[in-house]
Amino acid sequence: MNHRFSAIAMLSMVAVMLTGCPFFPKTVDFVDLERYTGLWYQVAGYPFGPSDGLVGITAEYTLRDDGRITVVNAGFEGDFDGPVDEFEAVATVVAPLTNARLAVGLGLLPAKRLGIGNYWIIDLDEDDYQWAVVTDPLRATLFILHREPAIELDLYMEILERLDAQGFDIDRIELIEQ
Repeated sequence: MNHRFSAIAMLSMVAVMLTGCPFFPKTVDFVDLERYTGLWYQVAGYPFGPSDGLVGITAEYTLRDDGRITVVNAGFEGDFDGPVDEFEAVATVVAPLTNARLAVGLGLLPAKRLGIGNYWIIDLDEDDYQWAVVTDPLRATLFILHREPAIELDLYMEILERLDAQGFDIDRIELIEQ
């Protein structure tokens, strides 16, 4: 009986420590999903397997009647004359008080596309929803999104400064040809 209690107490302490762990990125306070939907251009980010070798990468988000979000990611293979590589996923809000954390199910797609993705919105143009920064709890992925194919240099540098201050490896960030 004491061992069971000790194990439960230990797991509870670990859960509390991880919840408040500074390693995890802080999400924005709130995301208005209706304003967030629409077309975004991935202007920069960490190299990411499914999008390796793609240019002109976009993500289009559409709010569904069931409250989830349809996500259509697309890009051109190699260059803008290459074939379009496109796939669809469904995102579910997992933090309903903020809407800033989503789980993205990639469904039955080619092997490199299988799985569930954590989608945490950590920086956002809260006034106009013209740009956003997305990562996951372990900071393995990073996407800088913009409503236009090009991002202003001053804005890009400001975003990089904030990411650096949050412990992201800004040297890994690559611009995406749009």
